Amino acid sequence: MNRVILPLCLLLFAVRSALPQSSPQSIAQLMEHAPIQLPAESALRLRQYLLQRIPAPPHPASAAEWTSESAKLRRHLLDNVVFHGWPQEWVNAPLKIEDLGVTASGPGYRIRKLRYEIVPGFFSSAILYEPEKLTAKMPAILNLNGHVGPMGKAVEYKQKRCINQARQGILSLNLEWLSYGELDKPGNLHWFGAHLDLVGANGLGVFYLAMRKGLDYLYGHPNVDRARIGVTGLSGGGWQTIILSSLDERVTAAAPVAGFMSLASRIMPLGEVGDVEQNATGLLERTDYPHLVAMLAPRPTLLTYNAEDDCCFRAPLVKARVYDQIRPVFRLFDREASFGWHENTDPSDHNYQLDNRLQSYRFFTQNFGLPVVTSETLAAGDVRGFDELVVGLPANNLTILQLAQQLANAVQRPTIPAATAARAEWATRQRALLRDTLRLHDVKVVNAWPLWNSKRHEVESLSYVFEFDNGLTATGLWVKAIASPEFAPVTIVLNDKGRKAAAEEISDRVNRGEQVLALDLVFTGDSAPADPGPWAFTQFLATVGDRPLGIEAAQLTAVARWFIKTATRPNARLETSGMRSQVIALATAAGAPELFSETVVRGGIHSLRALLDKPVNYDAAPDLFCLDLYKNFDLDTLKAMAGPER
Repeated sequence: MNRVILPLCLLLFAVRSALPQSSPQSIAQLMEHAPIQLPAESALRLRQYLLQRIPAPPHPASAAEWTSESAKLRRHLLDNVVFHGWPQEWVNAPLKIEDLGVTASGPGYRIRKLRYEIVPGFFSSAILYEPEKLTAKMPAILNLNGHVGPMGKAVEYKQKRCINQARQGILSLNLEWLSYGELDKPGNLHWFGAHLDLVGANGLGVFYLAMRKGLDYLYGHPNVDRARIGVTGLSGGGWQTIILSSLDERVTAAAPVAGFMSLASRIMPLGEVGDVEQNATGLLERTDYPHLVAMLAPRPTLLTYNAEDDCCFRAPLVKARVYDQIRPVFRLFDREASFGWHENTDPSDHNYQLDNRLQSYRFFTQNFGLPVVTSETLAAGDVRGFDELVVGLPANNLTILQLAQQLANAVQRPTIPAATAARAEWATRQRALLRDTLRLHDVKVVNAWPLWNSKRHEVESLSYVFEFDNGLTATGLWVKAIASPEFAPVTIVLNDKGRKAAAEEISDRVNRGEQVLALDLVFTGDSAPADPGPWAFTQFLATVGDRPLGIEAAQLTAVARWFIKTATRPNARLETSGMRSQVIALATAAGAPELFSETVVRGGIHSLRALLDKPVNYDAAPDLFCLDLYKNFDLDTLKAMAGPER
């Protein structure tokens, strides 16, 4: 054995001594050549991929067929999406609400302050606007907030709406929304919904529970007619309206304002991405927003959009898919007249101002059997300041981030076996779980397109676009010394900042006599889409049922197999820089340990828990916030699954 190894070592030493010594500067100059793939090409590929994943719009043959299908979709969305991973005792908990009594009121109505529990330790606030004279069996409306800034539930147009509803004889409940008003805390930023995903609880769940508790209150109110409960809101409030109303049949009339559009309409311009809860993991795997609208049938529904909205969801861009396409479903129930559309042109921007309020007054009073209201009344002092409407929340009130951290504290995973045989069996089971967690679908390199080459200073390079059989791409640059032998080892380099930031690592391995493939996977470097960036596409991929991390792991596996085969080597060395590349590499090595002889991590993290504790913002590592990832695995688990390689 020694007689074989020694001559080989001497030969490698001799070859390395004869090789030119590249420098990081020369490699960096090599990298400065034109990008292998433009961001627009990456974005186009991703759009095409996503468009193929969007569920077709509903075309039921009868009202009975759609009633049955709606019930199945509703059950699926609640059980498998909204409440995925949430403790059942929280989901089914009875309403816990505190009535803090009547406060400042105006002519024709009273204001009552309420505080309620979303989940244990996490409270929100609400204002109930009561008609001056309460009677039995009154209609009620749940008024939901959008992205209204620090004013929260005290924003003027919402106060005006609630006051007028109360004067019309309607109990009007004004909810606060996470991250606004009294819930305006850094840890309540909506992006932290992704951190809930990471620890195993779908981020949509906390948003749904927060609004459903308001519906629970109205439904249990002794003066409310349960057959006349409406929901309305602007922007994020419009989004909440369609989510709650489609999934909870206690809502009998819905009037969302500028809150959503079809996924296809969002993907094409990519200017109206929304927050992570609006693109929640799995939400649009079997449904699209038009399906949610159809699930309202035959209940009265008014869709309001603004002609020249300066935020999102312009009426002419929305109407064809969410209104025209769904009218036939209401027609099956002989309720087409109950399905309304209003395009606002005054002031035409993102608003729930007078014209839109008048439309909602007419809609609700007509469908609740009240005298139809076509005007608005306001008295001096009706619109109050923020402080006057403060309910007060506990000083130690949880935030979304703290809730994710709390759930992370409760995570328990099986112990990694020490014995070799037991560990092998454990690793086999864990690989199946990893594939399921990452929604890992194997891909093949169907084309490795060589685009550009160089031969200078005794170093040669060849750039590639790797096209996979699912239509997506990655890019890479193969670098080696011209004098390197055919049997030269191979290293794949990943860097969170892209291959252009990996000059030092590439130079070092080339100087060691190795062949290096500097690889940019789908959301990195030359392969990354721009404007608005990877974070937008990762949301869309997750909501249609994919896992961006799984897509990256599949690409790395496929390219590694191509590289090993092309270079006629038994396996490859893997070197990463940054936490994103680290996790991709470990997940890939855990799933396919035979591919890699060694994995080296630079600038990584010691645990996925770092994403929660730092915390890491979603847009900084959007591919890592994978549903159930931290619940099922940590980095030590992935390392153990990767086997005996270093």
